Amino acid sequence: QVQLVESGGGLVQPGGSLRLSCAASGSIPSRNGMGWYRQAPGQSRKAVARFLSDGRLYYPDSVKGRVTISFVQNTLYLQMDSLKPDDTAVYYCNYFDSSRQVDYWGQGTQVTVSS
Repeated sequence: QVQLVESGGGLVQPGGSLRLSCAASGSIPSRNGMGWYRQAPGQSRKAVARFLSDGRLYYPDSVKGRVTISFVQNTLYLQMDSLKPDDTAVYYCNYFDSSRQVDYWGQGTQVTVSS
């Protein structure tokens, strides 16, 4: 069983930085399949940064150049810089087990970008 626990959210001013962490436990063989998603009020959940199943990195254009994903000692990180009010959302840690076609989610952490 995989468990994901996020931390690091909070209130930050526009232009500021924030680092989110996700402690992962259970059967996770590598960083492949791990990622961050976010969901703003009234919107669908969208990928922010992912390690694809083949190991490649994915960043959508909306955050490219401003966020960096990393995976160190079973902890997934999301470094976010130059934050904008549009980045306000609940951020979720995700692991997609491609061998079982199962998604695992953390509980989410709120990020609010506001002056």
